[in-house]
Amino acid sequence: MPSSPLSIRFDDVVLERLRRRAAGRDTTPSGLAQRLVDEGLRAQEFPGIVFRDGSSGRRAGLAAGPDVWEVATALRDSELSGDAAVEDTAVGLGLGVGRVRVALAYYGAYPEEIDAEIAENERAAEEALRSWESQQRLLA
Repeated sequence: MPSSPLSIRFDDVVLERLRRRAAGRDTTPSGLAQRLVDEGLRAQEFPGIVFRDGSSGRRAGLAAGPDVWEVATALRDSELSGDAAVEDTAVGLGLGVGRVRVALAYYGAYPEEIDAEIAENERAAEEALRSWESQQRLLA
C-alpha cells in the first residue's frame, strides 16, 4: 500500500513517550504512530473493538471479550445462518448479540486480516495436535 507524507507536531512530552514506546517495541516512532492512528480510527469506527498484543502479533478483539477471529470462527462453524447464527454464537460465547454484531461488522471491513488470523490459529492448533500425538506415541 503506498504511503504519503504528513507533517504532525507533537507536544514534547507526547513525542518522548512515542519514542520510548517505539524503542521498546523495536519499531520507529513513525511506524508506531501509524499503527496507533490506524487502530484509533478503527476503534472509533467500530465501538467495542480494542487491539491487543499476543504471540501472533497485534489483533482486534472485543473489549473484555474474545478476539474477532474467535467470534468469526464461531459464526462460521455455527450450524445456523443469519440472525439465528448471531444469536447462537452470542449464547455460545457468553456475549450479547450486539457485541457479536460488532465483531461481524469488523470482519466485514477487514476480512483478509481476520481470515489470516483464523488460518494461523488453525495451523498452530494442527501443529500442537501433531506434537501431542508424537508425545503420546513416545509414552505408549
